[in-house]
Amino acid sequence: PNSVTSIGDSAFDSCSSLQSINIPNSVTTIGDSAFYGCSALQSIDIPNSVTIIKWRTFCNCSALKSIKIPNSVTTIGEDAFYGCSSLQSIDIPKSITAIEKGAFWGCSALESIDIPDSVTTIGDGAFRDCSALQCIDIPNSVTTIGSFAFYGCSALQSIDIPNSVTTIGSYAFYGCSALQSIDIP
Repeated sequence: PNSVTSIGDSAFDSCSSLQSINIPNSVTTIGDSAFYGCSALQSIDIPNSVTIIKWRTFCNCSALKSIKIPNSVTTIGEDAFYGCSSLQSIDIPKSITAIEKGAFWGCSALESIDIPDSVTTIGDGAFRDCSALQCIDIPNSVTTIGSFAFYGCSALQSIDIPNSVTTIGSYAFYGCSALQSIDIP
């Protein structure tokens, strides 16, 4: 109901039959691991009132195919979508400044993603084992590509790294077996 302002940590953790949920605009906080392991959850719209997608919020939601992230969200937290193996695409709003560690780790159906020019950091393992990811545009705002960021992205064919990047972490592109060209200015 509209009287709810917060969904606590692990509130719906392991509700493996949960298929859908409507979150009202009254909710400002969705806690850590709130929907962890909701393996039947297929889609969700996050209301404009939420500013952070926290640690493991949708981790292991293996049926999640789409998610709408509003412009109010500024951070995609650690392991937020870890193991969302059915997620094919996602639009990241221009309000996001950081894609934290492991945010999309194991999203093996993810084919493309648009990173807005508001993002400055791609965290460690952010897209690790996204084995269907074929292309990615890294905007000029990014200064850091973390360790293991694109580790195991075996379908990734080319990548342009902008002048703004000052650090590429260890094993950042390890196992990118289809990578044919990389442009480092």
